[in-house]
Amino acid sequence: MVVGGFFGDEGKGRVVAYLALRRSISLAIRCGAINAGHTVVYRGRTWKLRSVPSAFVNPSVELGIAAGSLVRVDALLKEIEDTGCAGRLCVDIRAGVIEEEHALRERSSEHLTKTVGSTLQGVGEAMVDRVRRVLRLARDVPELRGYLCDLSERANEYLDEEREVLVEGTQGTFLSLYHGTYPYVTSRDTTASAFLSEVGIGPKRVGDVIVVLKSYVTRVGPGPLRGELSFEEAARLGWVEYGTVTGRPRRVAPFDLELARKAVVLNSATAVAITKVDALFPEVRGLRDPSRLPRMVRDWVEHVESALRVPVIMLGTGEEVEDAVYLG
Repeated sequence: MVVGGFFGDEGKGRVVAYLALRRSISLAIRCGAINAGHTVVYRGRTWKLRSVPSAFVNPSVELGIAAGSLVRVDALLKEIEDTGCAGRLCVDIRAGVIEEEHALRERSSEHLTKTVGSTLQGVGEAMVDRVRRVLRLARDVPELRGYLCDLSERANEYLDEEREVLVEGTQGTFLSLYHGTYPYVTSRDTTASAFLSEVGIGPKRVGDVIVVLKSYVTRVGPGPLRGELSFEEAARLGWVEYGTVTGRPRRVAPFDLELARKAVVLNSATAVAITKVDALFPEVRGLRDPSRLPRMVRDWVEHVESALRVPVIMLGTGEEVEDAVYLG
């Protein structure tokens, strides 16, 4: 499992894509909804994915969209076309479908537009309809008929056969409806336990939970952010970013060990991946060989490992998926 350890934007997509290229994964499953964008830069091309699993970069990996996910049909079909994964992607028959009316309802809510900072993609309203048991599901959509499957059944069969399954969580631990900075959170739980439930895999079947952190913390929209920097200071450090889905500037703060510790606990993390290490240590940009890792970077990694009590298995050193140092 791969989950975010801060407020989203940690680089989960690039970590999932890297693991898909490096490990023998049979099935990769995306959770969440279209309000979360995962960016994958591979061989000079950039994809901003909102439904398709980031593991699509490996053509031998089967892909799935979980029962607990929410999809928008037009956006999903376009992504399938853009990624060329039509023959190997399945959508769980129970996945929810976001309609235009959901987005319209959100845009008319002053609470969502001015207070919570919703992405206004219709996700929260679709969740409301799911709870009311009136939401349309993937099995009800003719355009999705060729993609449907019982994904939970398939995933558990693969695990029975000792084949590797990867679950890609979305957003970040502290955007969780239950464990995050309420009310400035998303409309679902975003911890590992919740994503297992979305897929339909029992907790005893999990081998590894990788929490993804970034070398600094960002969040989009309102809510607490300890140590927040001014836009000018973030720009000076080269840490200015914009949301994948909304295009809004991300607020920025330095790496937060206390938040990282809590994320490790909430997700029962077995390992950590840290992205954008080149933003802290420019000398490692594009580095892929662990033997060439500078001493100061090794010292910083050891400090993080000591504080979190789990190993750091991967460092992101650039935008490209393969710009990474694997320590696992």
